[in-house]
Amino acid sequence: MPRVMPVLMIAASALLLADARADVYKYVDAKGNTYFTDAPLTDSKYRLTWKRESTPVVVNNRQRVISENRQRLANLGLRLGPAVGRGPAGVAALSLKPATARLAPAFASAPATDQSLTTRRARFERIINAYAQVYGLSPQLLHAVIRTESAYNHEAVSRAGAEGLMQLMPDTAARYGVKDSFNPVENIRGGAAYLHDLLKMFGQDMRLALAGYNAGENAVIRNGNQIPPYAETQNYVRKVLQYLWTEQAGG
Repeated sequence: MPRVMPVLMIAASALLLADARADVYKYVDAKGNTYFTDAPLTDSKYRLTWKRESTPVVVNNRQRVISENRQRLANLGLRLGPAVGRGPAGVAALSLKPATARLAPAFASAPATDQSLTTRRARFERIINAYAQVYGLSPQLLHAVIRTESAYNHEAVSRAGAEGLMQLMPDTAARYGVKDSFNPVENIRGGAAYLHDLLKMFGQDMRLALAGYNAGENAVIRNGNQIPPYAETQNYVRKVLQYLWTEQAGG
């Protein structure tokens, strides 16, 4: 059965569903009431005024979101590069570039191990703030994850093969269009996008999202949407939350 949506309730939102793939039909009845549906109506009392295919709807909404995020990041002195890879409404695939040369972090200026945690943290703060805003995340959460994962070492590699600041596994990096996990901009973009999706998947439950980030979302699902009974994952969740509370306390 097609979903019929009166214009008074959804006129503003019917065409803004970024992930919708169904075609959109606009009908008017004899009283002048307007309806949007995702399938044709057969009742003769409804008159079709236009049909909009799903692809243009998705593309138009993708461009709108990209434009809005460009403006948000411009306010932070940063700009967005072209969209690449996959991502909801063109967001998870956005790449970030400094607006001017003076903003470009000197990633290769010194080995991460030669710098204090505070110094390393400061080098990536603007990028973290920017992507926190793009994905609707708390900057403190991104800081807590990065501190746990790599202690702000953008060259970090784990025994399992995870790479960079947010320790992206190769398959996760590919999933989010990250071509160079040692590039802090790409790495933070991919990690933030993944966290965004995990929070959405697990109903904004931060503990489950963090467990999924560490062990994979399928491990959480297999365990009945509970933190998997792995010591590493349970310790990981506790550690990130401790760092998050420290960040929120201003420490």
